[in-house]
Amino acid sequence: MSTTAISDALVLMQRNLRRIPRSPELLLGFTVQPVMFVLLFVYVFGGAIQTPGYSYVDFLIPGILVQMIAFGATLTGVGLADDLQKGLVDRFRSLPMARSAVLAGRTMADIVTNVFQSVVLVVVGLLVGFSFHANVLDVLAGLGLALLLGLAISWMSALVGLLVMNVESAQQFGFIWVFPLTFISSIFVPIATFPAGLEAFASVNPFTFTADALRALWLGGPVGDDALWSLVWSIGLIAVFAPLAVWRYRRVASV
Repeated sequence: MSTTAISDALVLMQRNLRRIPRSPELLLGFTVQPVMFVLLFVYVFGGAIQTPGYSYVDFLIPGILVQMIAFGATLTGVGLADDLQKGLVDRFRSLPMARSAVLAGRTMADIVTNVFQSVVLVVVGLLVGFSFHANVLDVLAGLGLALLLGLAISWMSALVGLLVMNVESAQQFGFIWVFPLTFISSIFVPIATFPAGLEAFASVNPFTFTADALRALWLGGPVGDDALWSLVWSIGLIAVFAPLAVWRYRRVASV
């Protein structure tokens, strides 16, 4: 990406972030949703779920952070579909700016909101009994892996939003493909409890690799190959879906 494209992307990132304080429902979702999920799973389901080697709250917080980041990343597609419906993309097309900047600015803004959600979730986790067993570098490395996966999901969501070009459809399709990936993984429970077919899927799911790597880094367990596979999956998904999203945006913007 050229210097001009980066500059354009940063301007659009600021534009997307400035919308949040003006949309109380978005700000409420960024703060209430992490709190709700943590309290629900810790106090409603936690007593019924066995997680050998961990207390359930320690098992849950790294995993649910991955889920929150993935859910937040689906807003990329919703936001792009909204811009298309309102004709904002037509205005962008008339400006002397890089085509890729619209998508890059949106995904970069989502990284910022994901960091905010992560801070809220970790604070709530600490209040309900979660504790780190790692140094600062390991904590940041785990967060970096989760954010990188979130970036990959953002590019996938961007392609979905540009294909459906409708806010309601983007919301529905976003959850249709994210829900199975998050729940058929080790985010909430050990995958050894799954039926054989689901366990096989979960064992190669990027959400499982990222959640397990995050637990190992934050709780002092053996990282193994989980961090490596998390990186491979995230970088691979970005390499595939970022060019596809930019290609689709160029086609939409040229109509």
